[in-house]
Parts: sequence; structure tokens; C-alpha cells
Amino acid sequence: MTLPPNVYDAEPIPAAAKAEIERLLQSGDLFRYTAPENAPVSLLEREFADFMGVKYALAVSSCSAALFLSLKALGLPRGARVLIPAFTFAAVPSSIVHADCVPVLCEVAENYRIDLKDFEAKLDDTISAIIISHMRGHTSDMDAIMELANARGIPVIEDAAHSLGTVWDGNKVGTIGQIGCFSFQSYKLLNSGEGGIMITDDADALARAVIMSGAYEHNWKKHIARSPEDEAELEAAFARWQNKLPLYNLRLSNLSAAIVRPQIAEVARRVADGRRNHDYVATKLNISPWIDVPSKLDKEERAPDSIQFNLVGMAEDEIRAFQDAAAARGVKVQVFGMSTDNARAFWNWQFIEEKQELPQTREMLMKACDTRLPARLQQPELDLIADALVRAAQDVMGNTRAYGT
Repeated sequence: MTLPPNVYDAEPIPAAAKAEIERLLQSGDLFRYTAPENAPVSLLEREFADFMGVKYALAVSSCSAALFLSLKALGLPRGARVLIPAFTFAAVPSSIVHADCVPVLCEVAENYRIDLKDFEAKLDDTISAIIISHMRGHTSDMDAIMELANARGIPVIEDAAHSLGTVWDGNKVGTIGQIGCFSFQSYKLLNSGEGGIMITDDADALARAVIMSGAYEHNWKKHIARSPEDEAELEAAFARWQNKLPLYNLRLSNLSAAIVRPQIAEVARRVADGRRNHDYVATKLNISPWIDVPSKLDKEERAPDSIQFNLVGMAEDEIRAFQDAAAARGVKVQVFGMSTDNARAFWNWQFIEEKQELPQTREMLMKACDTRLPARLQQPELDLIADALVRAAQDVMGNTRAYGT
């Protein structure tokens, strides 16, 4: 019997990272602010900013921390309302609550992207900021979103935790809004186990975030800008905010930065491999009348490391049976809405005081499936996964009905 592929392990950490970690362990210098200059975290920030083509970057303890600091950096008042898609991870509304703001949810369509009609209807005078989650790498129509936001003067933060390497109309996701936030968690394109980074061209927002991240006294001087001009702009912003902001201590360690830095050079290859794998499996799945992989938007070039698909024509008991049948064939399928504690189902976010119902998103989540599909997999492994999913649907719905004969 052919064993199912291991879809949980990440790619090996590059040898260059191992050498740098050994150097750090020998020195014991694991805290960025004790290094006299060029701490690994500072170098990571400069290299990531260069890679993304922006002025500034701040590496922190998680993408959740980056989202929280982004909201605080905007100077939003207590109780400010922040518009987000209803299909996202619990960390997004959590970051809003942590920032003493109020999450407002908008509907998401069957293709996992924001429903622009509901988004526009809820983008009223009560909204102070927007977080766009490119959930599972699915990018909504950023042209329409930015046009609506800019017309109202509302800042946009991009939650690009799942979307490093994704491009919208030639622009890297995370650089379209005022601030972009990324994750270095193990299942992401860059892996340090835990960690995150925020990017921006706004010196004032970056300075506020740096100080609040835990740059006490004058440690902000150890943050490196891309050019002397950017350095001067940033230093002036730091001077404006010195001693005026609380410290939340959300810093990244030198060890984590040392793990991430050599992986930046691997991003392009990982994106290409992930896109190839996703599109190959999507083509095979779409042959089944019981499975639908939504198409990407025309201006979107994705960087997927998993695949999402909707089950078609199945009742709730049949959906659960499909999950069991796929598992029996060695492939784990997560149906976002089929759990009492799934962190991506908005009705499980009971910490949100203002209860909101999103019937369209709820219906989508009850049939939307998620399966890991790492970029490192090869075609025989992809064939096994795709075949298991198609046959699991046939197990439940029947071969005769599946082929319409």
C-alpha cells in the first residue's frame, strides 16, 4: 500500500542559518539590542524591506503582534471600528480587540474573497481602519478596495500572513495598503517557528511601532533604514515619539532572524513550486462534479501552500462523510465550518462583544475545505492526494451519480 505524503513537515532550514545559529550560541548574544551593530534582526528587517521594495520593516514576535502594532501605530482611538472580512483567522479580530478597537465583519463570497457590495455598505462613517486578510492566499479585488478606502481617507492594513510572494496587478501583496503584515510561523513561506514582520513606507507609523514593540531608551537607533534619506526621516519620527508611547515588548530574537534570513533567497522558487502544485491538483479536482476549486482573479498571481475547494451538492452529513472518507485514504481535510472550535469560523470568536451574523460567509464555510499542499511535494504525491479527494467524493455520492449516468 502506498503511504500518503507527509504534508506537515516544512522544508529543511538552510545550512547558512545553521552556521549563524552556531555562531550566536557560541557568543550567547541572542538579544538584538545588545549587539553593537548589525544584529541579525536588524539585518533581516533591511533585507526584507529590500526584497519587498519598501522603505521600512519591523520584525516582531508574530504576525498577530505586527497587526496589533499596526493598529496602535495608526493612533486609533479607543473603541474605533475596524472593518475585516468574516473569513479570516481568529488572530485578526483578536489583534483588534487587543488594540481596544471593535471588529466589524463583512461578507465573503464562495470564492473566499470579500463581497464588495457588503464591504462598501459597511464602509461608513463609523469605520476608522480596514484590515484586508488575504486568507489562505486568496486576494480580494485590491483595486476596488483601495479606491473605496482612499475616497474616505481610511487606512488599509494588509494581513498577508498567508500571502508572501503573491502579486496583485504587478504589486506585491503587503505593499498595496499603508502597512503590510507577514508571518514566519512554521507553515508559512518563511519559517522561524514563530515570528512576524510589518512593512511600510510611513516613517511615523514605523517609528511608533518600533518604540511600542519594545525599543526602550534609544534602542531605536539600531533599526536600519534602506538609505540615508530614509534614515533621516525615520530618526526625526523617532524623536517625535521618544518616551511618549507604552512598551509592549513584542520583539523578535536574533535566533529567529538567523533562521529566516537565508530563506528569503528561496522565496521565488517556493512560490513557483507552490503555484505549480496547487494548479496541478486543482485541475484534477475540478474534474469531479462534487468538488469546485474557485478560480483566481485576473490580476492575482498566488503563492499557495495549501488548496481550498468547495463541496458541491452535499448535505451536512455527506460533507462529514467526505471528511471521513478522505481521512481513510490518508488525506486530512478540514471543513472550516464543521467544528465547534475552528479558529477560522467567525461564530467561534465569542470574545467579540458585538455579535454579527454573516449568512453568506456561514454558508460558504460549511462547505469550504482546506488541505495542506506544501511546495516540496512531487507529482506522484500530488496524484495521490488528488485521487484520494476525488475518490472520497465518489465514496459518498456514488460513482453512478458522479458521472451522471
